[in-house]
Amino acid sequence: MSTPAGTTPAATGHLDGLQSALATQHAALYVVGALGAQTSASATPDLFELLVATYAEHRTRRDELSALVRAEGAEPVAAETAYALPPDLTTPTAVTAAGLDVQRSCSAAWAYLVGTSPRAERDYALQALKMTAVRELAFRGTPEMFPGTDEYADR
Repeated sequence: MSTPAGTTPAATGHLDGLQSALATQHAALYVVGALGAQTSASATPDLFELLVATYAEHRTRRDELSALVRAEGAEPVAAETAYALPPDLTTPTAVTAAGLDVQRSCSAAWAYLVGTSPRAERDYALQALKMTAVRELAFRGTPEMFPGTDEYADR
């Protein structure tokens, strides 16, 4: 892979990591929004509040990542027109499982960004990874030794 003039392979990897994390946040916002639309604030208030908080967190991360990509001198990757949704979102259990899948995808993107970030931005990526791993637990996930890395997954 060739790198643009004036950049190093590590810098390009970091930008790729930022763009990948941003693309994952776009997808997460779409899916979590759909999950919220399938959830009743009166029938399942805890799940509804979790989805509201999750949506807000992903929106914040999306905006932060967009700013970081721009600071690297690049144009942030745009959101897709639509994303695939799970086929059955008719029960709170199905919505919770879909929410967990979203968080696991985000954990993988954050873990990649941790590995490609220069020291100055690694803390940001690591904090985001930790918060996403905690949110996995809220969606009934299991604690993982190294969240976002399949080779060490306990599942």
